[in-house]
Amino acid sequence: MSLTFFPKPFDLGADLRHWAIVMVVIVVVSFLTAIVTSILALGFAGPLQVLAHMIEGFKDLLGTSPRRCLALTQLTFREALRRKTLWVFAVFALLFLFAGWFMSDVTADSQLQVKNYVSFVLRTISWLILPVALLLACWGLPEDIKARSLHTVVTKPVRRHEIVIGRILGYSAIAGLVLAVMSVIGILWINRQLPDDMRSQLIARVPVYGDIRFVDNDGNDKDNQGNVLTAGINVGDEDMFRSFIEGNTKASAIWEFSKLEPKRFDDGGRLKFESSFQSFRTYKGNIERQLMCQYTLVNPAKKIRVQLKPFEVHEFRRNVYDVAEQNKTLEDVNHNNEPVDLSAVIEEGTLQVEVRCLSSAQFLGMARPDLFIRLPDHSFAVSYFKSIVNIGLMMVMVVVLGVMSGCFAKGPVATMLTAFVILVGLTAHDFMKTLVTGKVAYNPTITVQGTGVMDSLYRIPKHMTPGVELDDSFGVRMMKTFDNIELNGLWAIQHVIPDFASYDTSEYVANAFDVPWAAAMLPNLLATLGYCFPWIIVGYFSLRLRELEAK
Repeated sequence: MSLTFFPKPFDLGADLRHWAIVMVVIVVVSFLTAIVTSILALGFAGPLQVLAHMIEGFKDLLGTSPRRCLALTQLTFREALRRKTLWVFAVFALLFLFAGWFMSDVTADSQLQVKNYVSFVLRTISWLILPVALLLACWGLPEDIKARSLHTVVTKPVRRHEIVIGRILGYSAIAGLVLAVMSVIGILWINRQLPDDMRSQLIARVPVYGDIRFVDNDGNDKDNQGNVLTAGINVGDEDMFRSFIEGNTKASAIWEFSKLEPKRFDDGGRLKFESSFQSFRTYKGNIERQLMCQYTLVNPAKKIRVQLKPFEVHEFRRNVYDVAEQNKTLEDVNHNNEPVDLSAVIEEGTLQVEVRCLSSAQFLGMARPDLFIRLPDHSFAVSYFKSIVNIGLMMVMVVVLGVMSGCFAKGPVATMLTAFVILVGLTAHDFMKTLVTGKVAYNPTITVQGTGVMDSLYRIPKHMTPGVELDDSFGVRMMKTFDNIELNGLWAIQHVIPDFASYDTSEYVANAFDVPWAAAMLPNLLATLGYCFPWIIVGYFSLRLRELEAK
């Protein structure tokens, strides 16, 4: 079992620059909007009031008191307890009490059985904790304003942003307590439900991924335009996640690994490959006979080629290939089968692995995550709690977003607004990114040729495909201008709404992978900080400018 998406590399410098550009654009647009609105409402005295509020807000932020924030956090925590927040444990216990009836012996496959249990626990925790955080954050401040209990707080020497921070920390603490208890119960339940022979499947594999390119049936690794082939044959898969190579031809897939450290391999140097290829048969034949595959280790600088012994590809299984165990010696076929050492093949941490299918008239499908070098396994518990931390980061974002919404809207409106942002961030963020960039989010090597709204309205009645070029007329230029404005607006919306789906790392844990720090933990942590900081500022100014007497 492999991942069904590409683990995205994280570039801290590029992402920070990108965040700074987005923040500058938002601040400039917000400032100009406030200036124009104030002029329309108050005349030329409006901009002076805008500047005065900005200066006062800056002074308030500099005078933040951690002691007052802590006091408001304690008050918020106690209020949440009085509102029977912990009743969510009853729902959680009820689900786990009867889940074993419906999940026992769901499948005879032990790997899929473990995957079902782990996925159930992590998704149950996520689906229960997020509504709790949503309702707490969205209804807290509006209900306090309606009941006039907040009036007692604002009469004290407390700044409005300290109220916002105190509410966020308080709601995050109570939701974090619920999350911690549920996560401990969840991992105990997994270990209790699984039979003893299945507990060995609770591991956290550590992969090293490489970059993939393809060679066609004629042995060419570039297309007619001289571009490197990043895809093989399309056999009709709807999602086009995997590309296929034909068996018993010159077609192959080549993985290039870099920055390898042989001392990190098993036993300090044992090279292990793990694959999860997909078979596509053009004729039935002996259905019990698996397709044959062969690895070739290549060092292009020294022109070393080491063909490893072929193996059978078992679909929907982890095909672990131990190079030393399955090959007594490594022989260089380019130099009369002379014995070579693995250190001669892996030079300066780089290695090429050529994959070929040996079964005639059959096809073998593969994507970048389908082959990796497997390092020693990590603890399942550590990977499990890493996923819980990601759920906690998403919970904090929901709390901050809910509190910010409650600073300028009533409870029902704040709930609908926050729920809408979460829903779009969970389901439509990748779709918006595909429309803006023209590349499929889960597979950047696949490009999507699309058009804008006006262009589509022009092409559909004329039955014109996106590949047909339009004439360079005034009307076409106007359509493209409008579509560019539309895509720029969609680009802004894409960056204003967080990618909540990236916080779901249950697929790593359920498929027995370690949750990577660089590809999953660090990006989510920085994204949480990057979104929450401006949201707190917006919440502060909204509460500062709001008339509390208006319920």
